Amino acid sequence: MNTDNSKKIYEKAKKSIPGGVNSPVRAFQSVDKEYPIFIKRGSGSKLYDEDENEYVDMIGSWGPMILGHNYPKVLEAVKRELEKGTSFGLPTKKEVELAELVKSCFPSIEKLRLTTSGTEAAMASVRVARAFTGKNKIIKFEGCYHGHSDSLLVKAGSGLLTFEHQDSNGITEGVVKDTITLPFGDFEKLKETLESEKDIACVIIEPIPANMGLIETEMEYLEKVREIIRKENIVLIFDEVISGFRVSLGGVQKIFGIIPDLTILGKIIGGGYPVGGFGGKKEIMDLISPVGNVYHAGTLSGNPISVAAGIETISILKENPEIYENINKKTENLVNKINELIKKYNVPATVNYFGSLFTIFFAKEKVKTLEDAMNTDSEFYSIYFDTMLENGIIVPPSKYEAHFVSYVHSDEDMEKILTGMEKTFEKIAKKSGTIPKHI
Repeated sequence: MNTDNSKKIYEKAKKSIPGGVNSPVRAFQSVDKEYPIFIKRGSGSKLYDEDENEYVDMIGSWGPMILGHNYPKVLEAVKRELEKGTSFGLPTKKEVELAELVKSCFPSIEKLRLTTSGTEAAMASVRVARAFTGKNKIIKFEGCYHGHSDSLLVKAGSGLLTFEHQDSNGITEGVVKDTITLPFGDFEKLKETLESEKDIACVIIEPIPANMGLIETEMEYLEKVREIIRKENIVLIFDEVISGFRVSLGGVQKIFGIIPDLTILGKIIGGGYPVGGFGGKKEIMDLISPVGNVYHAGTLSGNPISVAAGIETISILKENPEIYENINKKTENLVNKINELIKKYNVPATVNYFGSLFTIFFAKEKVKTLEDAMNTDSEFYSIYFDTMLENGIIVPPSKYEAHFVSYVHSDEDMEKILTGMEKTFEKIAKKSGTIPKHI
C-alpha cells in the first residue's frame, strides 16, 4: 500500500504543528508507525487517504458517525443551512429545536446548554455543580476521560494513556488537590471517600468507560453510585459524550434506568459536527448566566451548521428505532465471530463490547480495570493495527480506544474486517509460537 503523500504531508506538518497533528493519538506513535495517514474524504463506511487508498472506517470520528460519513439527508440539511450563513453570534430557532429534541430523548435533562465541544461541556458542568453545592472538590475515576480541562486531566484516559501518562504537565498543585481520583468499579472505595471527605461537589463518571478501552459496566454498580450520591447531596454527572445517542436514544441512563443530575453530551448531537452540550435539573441549570451567576459563553455555541446536522441526525435516529437494533446486532455478530477466531488461533485476546462499540484487548483474561488495560500487550496491538491497515481497515491507533460500528457498515465490510482479524491472529500465533496444529 502506497502512502507516500501522507508521509510528505507529515514531514511538512511537523514544521508548523506540534508533533505534526492536532490531537496526540492521531500521530500513530503508539502503534509504532513512522507517520500517520492523512484523510482526504469520507463516504458511508469508508475513508480515503491522500493517496486514494480506501479503508473501512472503524473509528467513526470516535463515535458520532453512527449513520456513516456524509449521510445524504444530513448532508442536504447542512448544505441548506450553509446558504443561510455559518455563524451569527446571536440565537437561532434551530438551537431551540435541537434542545427540545435532546430533552425528548433524555428524561434527566430539563434544560440544556449547548457548547462547542464535549471538553467545554464537562468543564462547565463541574463549575455549575460547585456553584450548586457550594463545595469545591470533585471525584472522578481512573482511566475515565472527560476532556482536557485542568481538573479533569488528573489520571485521565484516552490520549494520555496512549503516551503512558496519567496526568498532564501544566496542572497546578491546587487543582490536583481538589480532584480525587478513585478506581473505577470499586464501590467500597467510593463509599469510604464520601464518608471521610465533606467538601465533594460532584462525582463525574463515564457510565460505560470507553477511554481506557471499553469497560463493561455492571448496572448494579451504577445503581449503588446513584443511591449513595443522592444521600450525600452531591451532584452526579454522567459523561455520555461517547455513549449518548450511540448506545440508545437516551444513552446508558435510558438503558439502565439510572437518572443523573447532569449529563454531558458530545459531537453526536451535531451529527459529528463540532458541538457539545450539558444539561440536567432545572434548579441546577438555572444557575447559569444570564439566569444565574455561573458564567458560560461561546460565540460558536449552538453554531447553526452543527445544530442543523444534529437535528437531522437525531430525528433520523428517533424516527427509525430499528437503526439501533441493526447496529447492535451487527456488532454482536462481529464480536462472536472475533471470539471464534481468538479460540481458533489460541491467541491471548479478549473483546469487551456494549451496543455498537467494542475494544479488542490482547490479554488472556477479561479486562475490567485500568490496570488490566495497561497490562495488555502493546506489541500485539501494533501488529493488529498494522495488519488491519494493510488490508484496508482503519482501527483505533491506540489500544485504549473503542471501535465503532455504523448503520452503513455492510456485510461485505464485516467480512473484510474478519479477514483482517484472521490474518492478524495468524501472525500473532506464529510470533508467539502458539499456532494450533490444525491451522
